[in-house]
Amino acid sequence: MSVLDLFRLDDRVAVVTGAGRGIGAATALALAEAGADVVVAARTPAELRRTADAIKAAGRAAHVVVADLSDLAQVAGLAAAARDAFGRLDIVVNNVGGAMPQPFLDTTADQLEEAFHFNVSTAHALVRSAVPLMLEHGGGSVVSISSVMALISGRGFLSYGTAKGALVHYTELAAQDLAPRIRVNAIAAGTIATAATEVITSDAGFRSRVEAATPLRRLGTVADIAAAVVYLTSPAGSYLTGAVLDVHGGLQAPSTQQPLPDL
Repeated sequence: MSVLDLFRLDDRVAVVTGAGRGIGAATALALAEAGADVVVAARTPAELRRTADAIKAAGRAAHVVVADLSDLAQVAGLAAAARDAFGRLDIVVNNVGGAMPQPFLDTTADQLEEAFHFNVSTAHALVRSAVPLMLEHGGGSVVSISSVMALISGRGFLSYGTAKGALVHYTELAAQDLAPRIRVNAIAAGTIATAATEVITSDAGFRSRVEAATPLRRLGTVADIAAAVVYLTSPAGSYLTGAVLDVHGGLQAPSTQQPLPDL
């Protein structure tokens, strides 16, 4: 077996949340290109159909689930959808979450709880429902898309950074609980060029400042994240669990830091 063969995922089954566009769509397609069939979930049917069509063009099967991924029951139901569509589940990619930057005194306790729910509770609901199915076929792999803001600090990122930091520690703890048969890892993503960062990519000056603040002097791409997911979920990454893979261009401080007035 060559080293490249270690990146194959032939006949595995994956669930990818937030798979209608951006990181989720790129990840779902990358997993299919590596040989997996994929359950793709998001809110928007038209976007999911485009992702599913790309997966089918790559020679693999796609199963579309239109769902509100902030609803714990709906996100937990994705494991059963994988079983019903493909008879097994091997890979889970948690790719939902987020929270808007804002000043400390504008961040309410309710907003903190919402950020935790969307970034951590949804991930746990899916992983918890997936574990029994993974164990039926020997084990599996979980990857959660976190953020560099889980690892560094900057003004205005209280709710987002706290939630993503919790997701990182969730990864480390779940890896211990589920070893040795299920591996659990995360990706600390940097500033990635997607529709969600259009405010950066559409403004040449803003983009230049963000790139200058990034040691590798560019924004990340969805392919950067998708490739990392394939590595972590494939036999190539079989000796990693509880790991946080830094895919952020070397950031040591927020690349999008906005000046805020002192209190």
